[in-house]
Amino acid sequence: MKTILLILSLFLSLGCNNSDPQTPFQSTEITFTEIGKGELFNGNYNPTRHIETFDNSTSWNTFVADVWSIAAIPDEAIVNFEEHIVIAAFDMPQPTGGHSIDIVSITENAENIVVVIDKLNNGGDATIPTRPYHFVKIPKTTKEIVTEQ
Repeated sequence: MKTILLILSLFLSLGCNNSDPQTPFQSTEITFTEIGKGELFNGNYNPTRHIETFDNSTSWNTFVADVWSIAAIPDEAIVNFEEHIVIAAFDMPQPTGGHSIDIVSITENAENIVVVIDKLNNGGDATIPTRPYHFVKIPKTTKEIVTEQ
């Protein structure tokens, strides 16, 4: 009987794991849905390269009415803010057309959401001033959204 208890206690002590049950947060790519991408023909709106976030229908609907005031609103622009938020990236006003601002990836870290933007198109022959934009939606989050360029 003592042998069985000795073997059982040895088995239980070896089976215990003293490692920390909390594992570090792994960064994960967030899949986003494109709402719209192109060039606005009004460069007066906050003339810096930046991102904005929209987490409610009131501010988003006001913004959409301004952006798509003379064009058809895409179906993707109808957002359920109980499930999603919108990230809007803007480039600086450009003297010609053919420029872009591109959201190339969105990654969730332990502390924040990192939006990586790039400029994949650098202009063409059109001589009209433009303002490149890229709008996407992602699952709702309360983490801070930061940009990496």
